[in-house]
Amino acid sequence: MSAPAAVNPVRNVARWSALAAGLVYGYVHHNTLAAQENKRAEQIKAEQRDRLIAKAKAEWVRMNSPTGGVVTDPDSPNFDLEKALIHLSETA
Repeated sequence: MSAPAAVNPVRNVARWSALAAGLVYGYVHHNTLAAQENKRAEQIKAEQRDRLIAKAKAEWVRMNSPTGGVVTDPDSPNFDLEKALIHLSETA
């Protein structure tokens, strides 16, 4: 059997350097993707919470709206100050 051939040290350093660079790149890339996914999950969670809050507010307004059909919420787009004042003066 013949003696093993001598390994070029430059080639050996290049191979190990490439392996180390690949490991570092993989680690950094994984952390970047994980951070993006966590941010996206938080955004989805916040949007769901906002939708539930808006739905609860709409349901509360529907349940607590006056029977006369007068909108007393000043933030509502259908709010009419004159009708609200007339309604309040009639009920008082």
